Amino acid sequence: MADDEPGAPDAPEPRARLRDLLSYLREHRAVLTVVLVVSILGAGLSLAQPVMVNRVITAVGRGQTFSGAVVTLVLLVVGAGLVGAVQQYLLERTAEGVVLSARRRLLRTLLRLPVREYDVRRTGDLVSRVGSDTTLVRAALTGGLVDALGGSLVFAGALVAMALIDAALLGITLAVIAVAVVSVVVASARIQTLTRASQEAVGRVAAGVERALSGVRTIRAAGATEREGRRLEADAEAAYALGVQVARIGAILWPVSGLAVQGAFLAVLGVGGYRVAAGTLTVADLVTFILFLFMMLMPLGTAFSAVVTVRSALGALARIQEILDLPAEDAGDAAAGDATAAGGAGGGDGSRGAGDVVGRAAPAAAGRVEPAAAEQPAAVAFDDVRFTYPGREPVLRGVSLAVPRGSTTAIVGPSGAGKTTLLALIERFYEPDAGTIRVDGVDVRVLPRADLRARIGYVEQDAPVLAGTIRDNLLLAAPDADDARCREALASVNLLERIGRHTDGLDTVVGDDGVGLSGGERQRLAIARALIGAAPLLLLDEPTASLDGRNEQAMRDAIRTAAVGRTVLIVAHRLATVADADQIVVLDAGRVVATGTHPELIEASALYRELARHQLLV
Repeated sequence: MADDEPGAPDAPEPRARLRDLLSYLREHRAVLTVVLVVSILGAGLSLAQPVMVNRVITAVGRGQTFSGAVVTLVLLVVGAGLVGAVQQYLLERTAEGVVLSARRRLLRTLLRLPVREYDVRRTGDLVSRVGSDTTLVRAALTGGLVDALGGSLVFAGALVAMALIDAALLGITLAVIAVAVVSVVVASARIQTLTRASQEAVGRVAAGVERALSGVRTIRAAGATEREGRRLEADAEAAYALGVQVARIGAILWPVSGLAVQGAFLAVLGVGGYRVAAGTLTVADLVTFILFLFMMLMPLGTAFSAVVTVRSALGALARIQEILDLPAEDAGDAAAGDATAAGGAGGGDGSRGAGDVVGRAAPAAAGRVEPAAAEQPAAVAFDDVRFTYPGREPVLRGVSLAVPRGSTTAIVGPSGAGKTTLLALIERFYEPDAGTIRVDGVDVRVLPRADLRARIGYVEQDAPVLAGTIRDNLLLAAPDADDARCREALASVNLLERIGRHTDGLDTVVGDDGVGLSGGERQRLAIARALIGAAPLLLLDEPTASLDGRNEQAMRDAIRTAAVGRTVLIVAHRLATVADADQIVVLDAGRVVATGTHPELIEASALYRELARHQLLV
């Protein structure tokens, strides 16, 4: 599709805010409450250590016994270490929980996006959001945000203690630190933008790798391995360049943090030493102040690190939120259904039944329908349906047709006539721009998609075979099917003998895209998967495209068997496959130009006659 289509990922970039990151912590409130309690305890144990050091130094200076203070100090250090270990575990556990929550949300959303979104987004880029982007969010929580919040208690306590010891020294310390804080905050704003760009570049690398690996045989056969390698390397180099820019800013920020620590220490040491010499400050108080200084600077350093990691995480989180903010495919089902039920919105007057469409769109077939069936709504009916893919010419230009219940109806016509689009619209992968589509007399917009698709067995033109076993593929459509049903479905498409040659039988493993099976076998397995679901409506898109003559005949027999008790709508280029259909609809340039049986269309339709002549059927 064109790059400027609606929904394409080059729309204005969303920006994530800190509260978006904090929202992921809400479901972990109970654990974080424990962390807060543990943090308060740890802060108290840490802040008590300089006080005990002060007592030890004072006792030594006065010649008093200090063994009790030393033992207390050791216990405080050990206790702080144990509490810190518990806190770290809980924080790490929480971070993993946040990543799990983010991935769950992403996975649920990714599997429910409108099909249009998959048309304009690259698979590898979507996968990278589940992997690398969520990992960056984790880094912000473990190595940044939560650690910094935990250290803030120690920082605050140290600040109060330093103010009590010597307010003048505290003022000098804060003045030095303020310069560093401002520098870090200003410089880090650039990191968020660069991180998002870097993650976009990583997404392009992942998409390129996915593209190359999925088509590796084609690439090698075309002698394009080196060219594709250079393309991937260029994407990787672009990601590297952006990563270096992030590292460059980080390299500037780290010395700022170090200089703040050293500057504050030297200032305190110089001024404090002078005050000790002047007799206005004791040595014990100076040592205690310096200990509190380092205790304050440690969480401050963590906070500087948090600024960098959180900014990076916000860049990645923006990419996650971009997907999460997309509406699910069925988000508007209820509203659309209510509107349609109330007034028949969406093209057409909404008052004509499917029987009216049968009489108007399929006169040749109507004469052959049983009287009882004629009184029933058609299994599928299109009423003046129009549809255009974004950025393209109209594909359907007012299609009206009916598929009688229990019949086998074929859709034929030149490439690009809109045949496959008809099936996609029945499945509600897309919504028509105008007109009405009915299944069993009910507007499909009224039906929840899950209910609609439960009535349909659908086999795509390039029906994928999923990585796993033969059984896994069959159970995708019927999770409760037993082995007997699986074998029956395989036998109906002439595939049981082929699978039986493997010692693993139904547990035979196939690779990505059905590697290990021929093209025809993949197509037949996909049809078996549709048949095992026993849906009353079967949609087949070019089911014999990859079959040889022998298996094509077997497939035709299988379709006839499957048609018993079902309605079958089949798209075909090879007219021999559908010559015995109950009715054949000829589509050209998005319009129905003829409807009838094979003999009738040979006589009445010049386009059908031309198609048949090219395939040596006349």
